Amino acid sequence: MAGSADSAVLPANRRLLAGLVLALGNFMVVLDLTIANVSVPHIAGNLGISADQGTWVITSYAVAEAIFVPLTGWLVLRFGAVRMLTICMAGFGISSVLCGLSPTLGMLVASRILQGMFGGSIMPLTQTLLLRAFPPESRNRAMALWAMTTLLGPAAGPILGGYISDNWSWHWIFFINVPVCIACVSGTILLFKPLETATRKTPIDMVGLILMLIWIGSLQLMLDIGRDRDWFADPLVVALGLVAAIGLLVFIVWELTEEHPVVDLRIFRHRGFTFGVIALTLAFGAYFASIVIIPQWLQLSLGYPAMDAGLVTAFTALTALTTAQLVGKFMSKVDARILVSGGVAWTGLMALWRTQWTSGADFWTLALPQVVQGFGVPFFMIPLTAITLGSVRPEETASAAGLQNFLRTMAVAIATSLVLTEWGDNQRVARNEMAASLRPDDAQHVLSSAGFGAEQGRQVISNLVENEAVVLAVTHTFMIAAVIIFVSAAVVWLAPRPGGKVDMSKAH
Repeated sequence: MAGSADSAVLPANRRLLAGLVLALGNFMVVLDLTIANVSVPHIAGNLGISADQGTWVITSYAVAEAIFVPLTGWLVLRFGAVRMLTICMAGFGISSVLCGLSPTLGMLVASRILQGMFGGSIMPLTQTLLLRAFPPESRNRAMALWAMTTLLGPAAGPILGGYISDNWSWHWIFFINVPVCIACVSGTILLFKPLETATRKTPIDMVGLILMLIWIGSLQLMLDIGRDRDWFADPLVVALGLVAAIGLLVFIVWELTEEHPVVDLRIFRHRGFTFGVIALTLAFGAYFASIVIIPQWLQLSLGYPAMDAGLVTAFTALTALTTAQLVGKFMSKVDARILVSGGVAWTGLMALWRTQWTSGADFWTLALPQVVQGFGVPFFMIPLTAITLGSVRPEETASAAGLQNFLRTMAVAIATSLVLTEWGDNQRVARNEMAASLRPDDAQHVLSSAGFGAEQGRQVISNLVENEAVVLAVTHTFMIAAVIIFVSAAVVWLAPRPGGKVDMSKAH
């Protein structure tokens, strides 16, 4: 979404409040991408489902959000930016209520999909109206306020989600959105009416949209249920895989030949954009592995309360705030590929650091890699956007930004499913290997001497094996993540050095 250079900016006495309204709305949407991560064990326990099934709460939201981001431009042209933001904010609030009231996994996932549908357009819409509300000389400061919410959201999500789950109930991680939505809807109606954009009837690529829904939905469902159904030994998983593969191929052919594509795949002709988004997708997907695995492992195996698990997870985003402001200064002096490669490699080193974790690790042993990782994250997130958007034509910038955000959000959903599959498979392998090498008679004798009965002794041994299998699976998964991250650090060098000034305002 592009910010117009429209002269109808807001009066000076309304701009600060307008900026706060838009920043608050964006913060809420970004927050909801991570707030549920630490609450998955609570949700699973309350609904009587497995932790693996509980992660559908994460993936369903991410997929729905990714699908609806490319539609934002058409919706604005058809209905107007202010009207769409009002509808999306109201819809987000209503779907949040439905999430909080959900008594079953099915209703919760359906409500999260609805929430993601409305949430997908809120980020680009708030950015667009922010740029319209402020005069050119004030836009950089306004964008800085807006950008801070995209960094604070991932930091606050796990902490707030953990606190609410521990002290209230998981339902309130959704109910807290309601007053924010009411405030944002009221503020949008009262403040932004003079900034409404012109509307016109424009064609929409309905066939492309349906094809996108089919292949993405089939792929994600295959990834989510595959690990519980022995993958391609199950006919349904095979069918979903075929539908996803065929749907993707048909989608690509259709979008490349459609005059008004829902996703402009022609942008991939630019080498800088192609290799930039490949690097971003690989790095961000592998990076997100820690956001998924760590809180679940800490709660399910180490007995951490959700609040503490969320705090460990959030340290990365908190320290990222300290270096984010330095990146712009370096980008004007240093090749962006050096910054990206260094930032990505730094994240890979942190993944290697985590492979040294043990089941006896204390809080700061677990938190320190998260703290140190945060210093490097802005050095690959921000310059990568400059590389990708700097490789396309000016008139393609908005489409390229939308496609980049779509792929980054899809990386979250796909990585969540794949990393949980890998983690579960490694647990089984590690458990079987340890069970085969154990000397249970010796262990039983030691435990009997300590006063344990036969059944108690067997249970103690089983628990020890299970806990160690889980931590071995965690370290193995992070080893794989490190390899993927280092590959990403190399891929970015296949992109040309970005030249000229990049319009970062369109990088939603």
